[in-house]
Amino acid sequence: MKRVLVTGAAGRIGRAVLDLLGQRGIPANALVLEDPGDLRAELVVEGSATDPRAVREALRGADAVIHLAAIPTPERHPAETVFATNTQATYTVLEQAGKAGITRVCTASSTAISGLPFAARTLHPRYVPVDEEQPPGPEDPYALSKQVDELTAQMMSRRYVMSVVALRLPYVGGFDERLLDFARRCELDPGLHAPGLWAYLETRDAARACLLGLSPAGFHVVTVAAPETLVSHPTEDLLRRYHPAAEIRCPLPGRTVPLKLTRATAVLGFSAEFRV
Repeated sequence: MKRVLVTGAAGRIGRAVLDLLGQRGIPANALVLEDPGDLRAELVVEGSATDPRAVREALRGADAVIHLAAIPTPERHPAETVFATNTQATYTVLEQAGKAGITRVCTASSTAISGLPFAARTLHPRYVPVDEEQPPGPEDPYALSKQVDELTAQMMSRRYVMSVVALRLPYVGGFDERLLDFARRCELDPGLHAPGLWAYLETRDAARACLLGLSPAGFHVVTVAAPETLVSHPTEDLLRRYHPAAEIRCPLPGRTVPLKLTRATAVLGFSAEFRV
């Protein structure tokens, strides 16, 4: 890679990606709504990922894209804004990348595509460990936007013969107060993270997965997460308590996360290094 554009570069994962690119000596461009002034990038463009002109400017000199810009939850903006912003941003970034001749893209999807985390009612997975073949079940605008984003990525892969990896990310946080506080609260009340199947990924691992996502040829949807859950309770006990209708298709000993991670290993060569 000669240069990588990172959209949403001022976010938690975006900053970690810029740091990792810097450590590896790979120049970076950053697209952000507002320049915080401390990003580790040679070119910082202020603008929305929904704006083709801003995206074209941010793509200057890049030969790969890591697309992270999105509204990350349906809870703080009108539903129409969440859905429209996320889907338009993904379409615009990948379309402009394709027109610029870029052939390697990694884009952020989410395990929330299952529909469980933000649903207004309690939902359950059909089976565990959840794999990429389990049909999405969105009931909120964020999950729906991620389902559309994956379809957009697949279409752009065909349209421009572009290699695209859509990473299904779980709850992401660094070893700071945010992640550790969430872990403590989940330990006391495992039901708090039952919709997320108690999965997590440390920020540095998320950044590394993003860079690995620039390598495979073709289109891939890949789930990445730490191999253990965020809590100390046995996974099968948690499933019987909080998701009793889910079919347990294989043993999940100890704290094994009820997500299938074999594609992350096979396609990306990825396994998480940082664990709570």
